[in-house]
Amino acid sequence: MTLVDSEYFCKTMAIILDGSIAAASIRTEIAEAVKSSVAKGNRPPGLVAILVGEDGASQTYVGAKKTACDEVGFAGDVRRFAADITEAELMAEIEKINVDETIDGLIVQLPLPKHISEEKVTQAILPGKDVDGFHDINMGKLAKGDETGVKPATPYGITLLMKHYGIDASGKHVVVVGRSNIVGRPMSMLLSAAAPYGNATVTLCHSRTKDLASFTRMADILVVALGKPGFVTADMVKEGAVIIDVGTTRVDDASRKSGWRLRGDVDYDAVLDKVSAITPVPKGVGPMTITGLMMNTLEVYKAKFA
Repeated sequence: MTLVDSEYFCKTMAIILDGSIAAASIRTEIAEAVKSSVAKGNRPPGLVAILVGEDGASQTYVGAKKTACDEVGFAGDVRRFAADITEAELMAEIEKINVDETIDGLIVQLPLPKHISEEKVTQAILPGKDVDGFHDINMGKLAKGDETGVKPATPYGITLLMKHYGIDASGKHVVVVGRSNIVGRPMSMLLSAAAPYGNATVTLCHSRTKDLASFTRMADILVVALGKPGFVTADMVKEGAVIIDVGTTRVDDASRKSGWRLRGDVDYDAVLDKVSAITPVPKGVGPMTITGLMMNTLEVYKAKFA
């Protein structure tokens, strides 16, 4: 029996799909795999993050990735550059990493300064080291259902979260709201793929979809990645649906010391009594993005020592 079987829906309260708990469990498995490999005389996996400028959110994200590397035994490194680095200089740094055999994965933290093309930088990373899964070759393999490509980290992390909580997408109707190349579009391809985490019937909705609620109300599994806090309300959700909320928008909150809090794209409190399972914001999809990144790096690394 899975979470998306209708008889089960009627007998259970909503399960909170806690990404922090799932991530901790999966990272333990990653750490054990690394420890086993190193015990055989292999070097640990190498992951480099490039950070350009002083953006506060980017520094936080990169710091979390470095912490995750330390937890699982990766040789993690953050290479920091001033915001005025030229595009040519940054591309030269990427090329150095591309040819370094001790580095398995490379991420360039976005956004970049306006004078640097994010597209050029993304495509400059060697596809086999592109552990964010943004390179055109990896996206093309995803579209073909080719499992040898590196999967985009956030969608991949979501599939890992679903697996951890026993959410089976096979044969179910999944509605994905949002068509970005980072989340929505690759999410729709992953869940429709002929793979253990897929085999769903997927509808991809976006800003031009007419009568959006008529689609979301049909979803057994609803994935929302819009960046519009509280956009999905209770009347837009099917009874017993599984909700994956990818949104993380800062909203004002005078009760917090920071003056703000993170809010998802789904009206969490309003839908909680109606759904069978839901990701919280924060501590839902967020930790799984980094976990997807770690898993991608481990898989690239293991292929070298198979």
